[in-house]
Order: sequence, then structure tokens, then C-alpha cells
Amino acid sequence: MDKVSFATRNTALAVTTLGSFLTSFMGSSINVALPVIGKEFAIDAIVLSWIATSYLLSAAMFLVPFGRIADIYGRKKIFTYGIILYTFSSFLTAIAPSAFILIVFRVLQGISGAMIFSTGSAMLISVFPQKQRGRVLGINVSAVYMGLSTGPFLGGILTQHAGWRSIFALSVVLGIAIVILMYSKLEGEWVEARGETFDFTGSLIYAAALTMLLFGFSSLPSVFGIIMIAGSIGCILLFIKWEMNTRHPVLDMNLFRNNTVFTFSNVAALINYSATFAVTFIVSLYLQYMKALSPQSAGIVLISQPVTMALFSPLAGRMSDKIQPQVIASFGMAVTTIGLLLLTFLHAHTSLLFIITCLIFIGFGIALFSSPNTNAVMSSVPKKYYGVASGTLGTMRLTGQAFSMGIVTLILALHMGRVQITPLYFDRFLQSSKSAFVIFTLLCFAGIFASLARGKLHR
Repeated sequence: MDKVSFATRNTALAVTTLGSFLTSFMGSSINVALPVIGKEFAIDAIVLSWIATSYLLSAAMFLVPFGRIADIYGRKKIFTYGIILYTFSSFLTAIAPSAFILIVFRVLQGISGAMIFSTGSAMLISVFPQKQRGRVLGINVSAVYMGLSTGPFLGGILTQHAGWRSIFALSVVLGIAIVILMYSKLEGEWVEARGETFDFTGSLIYAAALTMLLFGFSSLPSVFGIIMIAGSIGCILLFIKWEMNTRHPVLDMNLFRNNTVFTFSNVAALINYSATFAVTFIVSLYLQYMKALSPQSAGIVLISQPVTMALFSPLAGRMSDKIQPQVIASFGMAVTTIGLLLLTFLHAHTSLLFIITCLIFIGFGIALFSSPNTNAVMSSVPKKYYGVASGTLGTMRLTGQAFSMGIVTLILALHMGRVQITPLYFDRFLQSSKSAFVIFTLLCFAGIFASLARGKLHR
């Protein structure tokens, strides 16, 4: 660890932070643009949700496999390829001629996003000493929230004045800048599992299980959705059996069996993102349809949550270097629960001040949860599993985000059916929103206990 130069550490922090900003900026800015995209392509709310969900699904499928590949072949290498592919796929998305092609290119973006997500935290843990991990992970998480912050605001401005395609064009510029910085400044490579074989069979089973689970969940309550979920459960059981009997598994089951901190920290992350991710999607639609706000104005309201997250994440990260992560993260989950509970009272005439207050509560809670939880996961495993641990945590995040969108998609299908959101259906949309927030509140409340159950981190 001491052989890593000061310049290398700072450059690694810079490129991973910029990478985190880039991917999160894209995720949040596209939410504000969805109503405009829906009008341009004349698509219903269900198809519209797939523009967000397709990215999450593909990223979740490949996170753990790419984390394992990075451990074997090099974290810097996979991260670099990920940035290059993300930049290229952003360009393709910017010129998509139809909703279907847009979704296809979003899948490609998700695959490249998985290469970035699965290596960023692992690279930081590889170059920084343990006593600084909470601080640098806090900075990295803060960059995620800075991306989420500027996404709705800048995305709203770009959508209103230059069209939604300009969002992807800006991502191309940012991606090129990161690639130049990496090739010119970042030295060294980090490979802790060199020489071990990659588990292709396990990765295929894993991808099939996750695809069927998330696709099936979003297809409920249809028979097809039920069949897909049943098939997913079968694949999960097959995956566990395969991984326990292969020499170099893509996901070592012992990480879960013998490590309560790792297990429950990941479960808590899954619950947290399942309960919070779709909040921006719902509130963005509410503000632009029911409050008739422009994309720019909606972005200004939505920015309150991620700004709060960006401000407090570094502080929470530093605190987790001194205080047990379970204490800070669990308190954060409780604060988030309060914010979600307040949103269950949303109605047609709710004031913008009330909505902003709710978003600030949620943002503060997530900030207190995320950095300490990431620190707990990454500090609970040996070096050779940093990529897998980072990929697993990223999978929990993206699977949770996809679940969150799946819950909303299911509720919209039940309350509204396949219709565009018009004044005729505003009451049904409001019913859908309330149902979603009730479910999210209950999920987050359960997450408090999952967070507390992890036990203490042995430093």
C-alpha cells in the first residue's frame, strides 16, 4: 500500500470520482427528460419507464462478472474500457431514431456502466490505506450525488433549450475528458486474483437469473411475469449450487455465509435503493404533469434531494472511519423512512415547499446511509475480493433501483393501464403515486433492522 505514490492516489480518486459523476448525472438527467421523450415518440408510461429500467437491468446483470474480471485482469483496465464504451454508447443514444433503438442503446450504456461501477470503489480501496477509506469513499459517493444534483437542473435546462439529445452529447464530452486524464496521468494496475480462471458458466446462470427476476417483476401481474420469476428462483438455486462447487467462483458464497457485515450491508443497500430510487421518477412526472412545471423548473425542485446528499456524504464517510458504520447507516435509514412517509400525503394541491422538505429528508437519510455502508462492505473482505465486493454492492444498488422502477411500473399498470398521462388520468396517477410511497415507506422501515443486524465491523 505504501508503494503507491501520492500522485497516483489522487489521480485514481479524480478519475473514479469523475466516472461516478458521469454515470449518476446521466441517470438523473434522463428522468427530467422522460416526459419530453414520451411526447416525441408518442409512448405510454410503461414504455417510458423502460428507458430508465433497461439501463439498470443490463448494468445489474454484468456488475459482479465485471468485478471478478477486474480482479483477475486489472481494475484500471476494465474501468478504462468501461469509460470508453460508455462514451461511445452515449453518442449512439444521442442519435437514436426511435424509442426501441433508444432502449437498445441504453442497454449498451448499462453494460459499460457495470464496468465502471464494479471497479471504481475497488480501485480506491486498492490505493488508499484503511484509515482513509471512509473519507475517499465519502468523496466518491458525494460525486455520485453531485451528478444526481446537477442532473435534474442541468438536464432540465438542456432539455428545454437544446432538446433531450443534448444530455447524451454532454456525456460524450465528459467521457472523452476522463479517458484523456486516465491515459495521461494514471499509473499502475491493481490485480489481486491474477492467474485465477473466470467462471463463465456461473456468470451466465447469474445473468439469466437476474434478467428473469427483474423482467418478470416488471411484467407482473401477467402470467408471463409469474413464469419468469419462477424461472429466476430456479436459476438462483442452480447458481448457488454451482458457485459452491467450482474452484474459482464468480461470486464466492463464503462471503455471505461467514461474513454478517458483508451480507447484511448488501441487504440493507438493496432495500435502501428499492425504497428510494423511483422517488425522483414519480415526483418528476408529478411536477411536470400535475403542477405543469417546465423541465427546468422541475429540475430545480428535484435538485434539493441530491444536493443534500452531496453535502453530507463526505461527513458521513469520515464519521464511519471513527464510528461503527451500522450506527450511522441505520440512523440514515430511519431519517429516509420519515421522508418517504411524508410523501404518502401527496395530493393534487401539495405545496412545492412540502415536496422540497420531503426530498431534503430523504437526501439527508441516504447521505448518512450510503458512505458508511460502502465502507462497511469494502472493509469486510480480503484484497482479492475487492472487485467482487464492489460489484456485489453495485448489483444491490442497481437491482434495488430496478426493483424500485419495477414497483412503480407494476402499480402504474394496475391503476392506469397502458395509457399516456393526461388530465383524464391524473387521479389514477395520484393513486399510483400514493401506493408506491406507502410500499417504499414500509420497505425502508424494514431496512432499518437489516442495517442494525450486520453487527460490528472488526477493523
